Amino acid sequence: MAIGRFQVMAMLQAARAYRLGLPLKSSFSWGLNRAIFYAAAKRGFRRLKMPRRPKEDTLKRPMLEKRGVFYLGDEMAYKAEINEVLYFIIGGKPQTAEDFKREIARRFGEAFDDAWREALEIVDGYDKETLLSQRRFYEEVYKPRRDILAEGWTRLVKERRGSSTSS
Repeated sequence: MAIGRFQVMAMLQAARAYRLGLPLKSSFSWGLNRAIFYAAAKRGFRRLKMPRRPKEDTLKRPMLEKRGVFYLGDEMAYKAEINEVLYFIIGGKPQTAEDFKREIARRFGEAFDDAWREALEIVDGYDKETLLSQRRFYEEVYKPRRDILAEGWTRLVKERRGSSTSS
């Protein structure tokens, strides 16, 4: 199964959130939520303006929760707490860690752990200011390597599937 830009965005966004301090389940929710958000924006709801935080605020308090919303740096998402776990909402539906596993991790199969480690290593190569900026994260972290990662991770998935069937 091919890995596309959607899965790359979800993985890098989840790794970003995790490195910035969100728990793993919430990070997976953030990753899937942002991948859905960017896919929808690409298809045309560009007129929707999401409120941003001033840069000074994001450096002092990288994560900020307000009633119904959550800021990771200057990027805002709607939130819900389910069974004491923070999840993110788009289109009225929370994206859970289980959704991430079903929609993202399952595509990677046995290669997921290696791809996840690579995503974490990638975000570790950037300073906190870059990770806290929606625009800089997109332009500097995701965009330059989205196609390279999609190809590499697709190859990794095929190799793992081939080696598991020949065992």
